[in-house]
Amino acid sequence: MLQAVIFDMDGVICHTNPFHSIAFQQFFAKRNLNPTEEEYAAHMYGKNNGYILSHFLGRKIEGEELALLEDEKEGLFREIYKEEVNPIAGYMEFFEKLKSAEILTAVATSAPRANLDLIIGTLGIGHQMQSQLASEDVARHKPDPEVYLKSAAKLGVNPENCLVFEDSFSGASAGINAGMKVVGVLSSHTKEELPVCDLYIDDYRGLGINDLGRLFK
Repeated sequence: MLQAVIFDMDGVICHTNPFHSIAFQQFFAKRNLNPTEEEYAAHMYGKNNGYILSHFLGRKIEGEELALLEDEKEGLFREIYKEEVNPIAGYMEFFEKLKSAEILTAVATSAPRANLDLIIGTLGIGHQMQSQLASEDVARHKPDPEVYLKSAAKLGVNPENCLVFEDSFSGASAGINAGMKVVGVLSSHTKEELPVCDLYIDDYRGLGINDLGRLFK
């Protein structure tokens, strides 16, 4: 049965990808690079910063250098996005349905903790999340299932009783690899660009608890 819902954040709670693109454009422009939107779609959405920076800078970025460059880029993002935080249509109403049904909720993101704090804090739902995990909380990033398995353990729920909301191939794969049901949120990718999910949604309008419960029968 459904006991917990775990949300990715970027592209799932808020449609942040266009603002990450702007931040990366500013970041790379300083380095005389100008990736296309197609390149961002292929190599940014749903990926961790270590992969993104290594890909576009053309060499392995890790350790202290990764931490410095990540801080620079994510600082640009937060400055751009802090006045733009806006949930995907129907999300807040759906979240309230989950709380009314006493379903545990969590967020599990590949973004840094500061981004999570900005978005979840602005929406004012942090106190209703029983688990909040960011990139600093795991050693292995999506599609590895670590962040989802750690979320389930923190919630005290078996993976098979968890439902993941994801918008990227690597994220949905992480949920599947964790042995969880997965809802694909089509904010950044099409069905064909995601692994096979249990349900697909464009947004949260009209989504009910019964719709989710049927996935576990």
